[in-house]
Amino acid sequence: MKPIEDYVVSIPDFPEPGIIFRDVTSVLQDAEGLHLAIDLMQEKLEGLDFDVVVGPESRGFIFGVPIAYNLKKPFIPIRKKGKLPRETVSAEYELEYGTATIEMHKDAIKPGQRVVIIDDLIATGGTNEAMIHLIEGLGGKVVKTVFLMELAGLHGRDRLQGYDIDSVIVYPGK
Repeated sequence: MKPIEDYVVSIPDFPEPGIIFRDVTSVLQDAEGLHLAIDLMQEKLEGLDFDVVVGPESRGFIFGVPIAYNLKKPFIPIRKKGKLPRETVSAEYELEYGTATIEMHKDAIKPGQRVVIIDDLIATGGTNEAMIHLIEGLGGKVVKTVFLMELAGLHGRDRLQGYDIDSVIVYPGK
């Protein structure tokens, strides 16, 4: 099996000149790449005491559900506004051009639960920061966040100081 970095297709000048787009779908469409990605993300949780896995729509679902299943933990989805059927809590966060709102069921996290967040990518950290606000607002404690990829040049970790952040692949640029 080749290194996980070899499964990621990098597309220069997308979506604009000077940006290198790191395409997670190239990992997903290769059985070995997908298996390796999940295994490597799951390894970041070895020895950690936690109760529940949380992941955002949609790529957090892709990686978070198999990890939760393998570790016999529940999985809590965080979705875009208006997609969940029961009472929710919400958090708004900044995008490059505007804002977005994410939600989770109000009864999804119990006070004192130790939570792991799983997602495919950390860029500016805004989505992860909003998820932390939701979880902590319900009384949960975020004990770790694991990403497949990190764009270190966008300084997402700066917004998440004090939290245990781990990435399988770290790209130095944007």
